[in-house]
Amino acid sequence: MDDKHMQIGEVAARTELSLRTIRHYEETGLVIPSARSQGGFRLYTEADVVRLMVIRRMKPLGFTLDQMRDLLDATDRLDSDDPLDAAERDVLLGRVRVYEQAATEQVDKLRVQLARAEDFAATLRTRLDQNTSVTPS
Repeated sequence: MDDKHMQIGEVAARTELSLRTIRHYEETGLVIPSARSQGGFRLYTEADVVRLMVIRRMKPLGFTLDQMRDLLDATDRLDSDDPLDAAERDVLLGRVRVYEQAATEQVDKLRVQLARAEDFAATLRTRLDQNTSVTPS
């Protein structure tokens, strides 16, 4: 194994994904190991790690596996060395733009939820502080 390839355990540690999750993403076609060792172990490159990080970031925003696959396909084609005509490039950029807008909307919703959760925690702290500062007579 050379320095350019990592085994699944190292990838799991770097991405903070479980081995099972990485294997699931492989089974669904979202990420394919770049190589296999002589012993048949999955080997990944830095590009594979980047791809897994995209997936990891999409998951908590509620994107489906199909949406992840669609976005990755669009970005793969944009990043490819294969030439794209202007129309195809515009279509691909449009697809990416839709996901960026959906992600931004979901982040805004999560901010509202977080603010509400923080307010609730502060209310509970205030209640606890009020009840612990009162001494019985």
